Amino acid sequence: MPSSTDTSRSILKEVGGADNVANLTYCATRLRFQLHDRSQADLDALENTPQVLGVVPQGGDGVQVVMGGGVAEFYNAIVKEPGMGDTDSIPAKKEYGGVRGKYDWINYCFEFLSDTFRPVLWALLGASLIITMLVLADTFGWQDFRADMADQPDGYVLLHAMWRSVFYFLPIMIGATAARKLGANEWVGAAIPAALLTPEFISLGEPEDVVHIFGLPLVLNDYSSQVFPPLIAAIGLYWVEKGLKKIIPSAVQMVFVPFFSLLIMIPLTAFLLGPFGIGIGNGISNFLEWTNDLSPFILAIVIPLLYPFLVPLGLHWPLNAIMVQNLATLGYDFIQGPMGAWNFACFGVVTGVFLVSLKEKNRSMRQVSLGGMMAGLLGGISEPSLYGVLLRFKKTYFRLLPGCLVGGIVIGIFDVKANAFVFTSLLTIPAMDPWGGYALGILAAFVTSMLLVVFFDYRGADEKAQVLEQLEAEREAASAAEDARIEEAAVAAGTAHIKPALRPGAVTVVTAPVEGKVLPLSETPDEAFASGALGGGVCIDPTGDTLLAPADGKVLTVQKTGHAIGLRLDSGIELLIHIGIDTVKMEGDGFENLVEKKQQVAAGTPLIRFDRAKIEAAGYSPLTPVVVVNSKKFASVEGMAAPIAAPGDDIITVTAKEAETEAATADAAEAGERP
Repeated sequence: MPSSTDTSRSILKEVGGADNVANLTYCATRLRFQLHDRSQADLDALENTPQVLGVVPQGGDGVQVVMGGGVAEFYNAIVKEPGMGDTDSIPAKKEYGGVRGKYDWINYCFEFLSDTFRPVLWALLGASLIITMLVLADTFGWQDFRADMADQPDGYVLLHAMWRSVFYFLPIMIGATAARKLGANEWVGAAIPAALLTPEFISLGEPEDVVHIFGLPLVLNDYSSQVFPPLIAAIGLYWVEKGLKKIIPSAVQMVFVPFFSLLIMIPLTAFLLGPFGIGIGNGISNFLEWTNDLSPFILAIVIPLLYPFLVPLGLHWPLNAIMVQNLATLGYDFIQGPMGAWNFACFGVVTGVFLVSLKEKNRSMRQVSLGGMMAGLLGGISEPSLYGVLLRFKKTYFRLLPGCLVGGIVIGIFDVKANAFVFTSLLTIPAMDPWGGYALGILAAFVTSMLLVVFFDYRGADEKAQVLEQLEAEREAASAAEDARIEEAAVAAGTAHIKPALRPGAVTVVTAPVEGKVLPLSETPDEAFASGALGGGVCIDPTGDTLLAPADGKVLTVQKTGHAIGLRLDSGIELLIHIGIDTVKMEGDGFENLVEKKQQVAAGTPLIRFDRAKIEAAGYSPLTPVVVVNSKKFASVEGMAAPIAAPGDDIITVTAKEAETEAATADAAEAGERP
């Protein structure tokens, strides 16, 4: 496997180089490119780059490259490349689809929430696993998770301090990241909520007490673990800083802008913005709690069915804030349990894809699905699965949603609640109550979606046929390359029998495999054939209904759908005969294979029977390219157009290279290697 540096360079090359990158950021699993011109990016090559799990175009010129949990390593390597050092400073307007693309303020709201929470996710994930350790210790009776710290052994007190450090000081982290996103000073943004967590502020009284500061009433609140107050304070800081910079001379702004910002924003947050933020959080939390009290069963079903549509749009970020709010006010959360049904249904889909790819020997999808499966099951991160598989194929959501429904029903029956904010993975099951009911729910979601994929596949019929055709072509190409290598080695050793068509100066003709009008290959309505990229030859407008072997040879490959066949003639010429254009989408309807792969055939042997009328009725062209796929081995491959040709009539002339030409080429290559 190539190094992260090599992969990063390949990614940068395929997006059009550093000059085409307007902006680059990254999230938990994705590189987020904003390009000057997306048409310069080769998305297919990007998708096939080793270690890339998926590619998702975003808006007009955005591209998201799914890399998995190690995304930061690739980001750091890319920004070190020439021309990328100042990427973050280049302004670029992000573009979105749907409602986010219609209203700019909606764009920015979701972007603000996403970019505020994203840098904190690593700390939250680490803390969630420490919580899980403590919950496991509580489950086994080693310590009481909710006992007062004075009653806890010193070792457990330290463990509690580890996770509480993240959640208690979460407002400081949110204040910093939110201020940075808005363009305000991040350290002043952190200092504002930090002031409300100091011992001096806490000593003023208990939460909900009212004290008077300079004669003004101040309602005290517990700001630890709060999310909305620092978000609102950061917005206020942005406007205060913007105003101060207009009236304070630039020479002294470094001193007086932060001075007045703190002097204004800390009291404003304590008196007004903080209580307002807590009110918003409590209001949303209370509404959801009311809904949960009304029918936790219905809520447990609705949440996992909504998440598959919320996450791709970034609409799930506000719910993360509500989860933290619930834990701070209620001591538990009722969203994370049902959310686990969506996550594990998602992981079930990619596990099913992994099993299918093993059966098909599909190396690229095996890599993508395995990465998504491991990131999900062990880390609770759904993005690699979502962008690597779910959003790429037609039927994935039809396999996903039943798993969400079944898992939600089971979790609703047990009324599962979370004791801490955790990422829903296998490692965090003990954080749920009752954890046994939660385990049954996520197992049901996982197995349901996985089995649906295994038995009914995850692709549309055309997608599956195209993938299988590509895999077969890759295998045949690998096999042909190996045969060519062996043949070349035998020629070099003087032990090979040179095929007639390959003998220096030989001229060989290929005859028509089916009756019809012979056209130049350039008239094929498929650029891959018309350009000669697949080899030289002709195109036949068939009037017959049976494909015949044009000479003695061997069947290299025959598609299950019957629309194409590859032959290696005894003369040394390799042919591809493709009946119609895009006929793979007919899924074999109108085609009948009469031979098998690796079968030896004689000239005139029936190969495939087909129905032209069905091809045309399905809306596809019946034009049939006949190409010499090993054209590069010959001096020339020339088609012979004819108004009508019967099987056995000459249609292609193949001329071998001259011996002296090959020798001259070899001498030139040898001379070029000499120092």
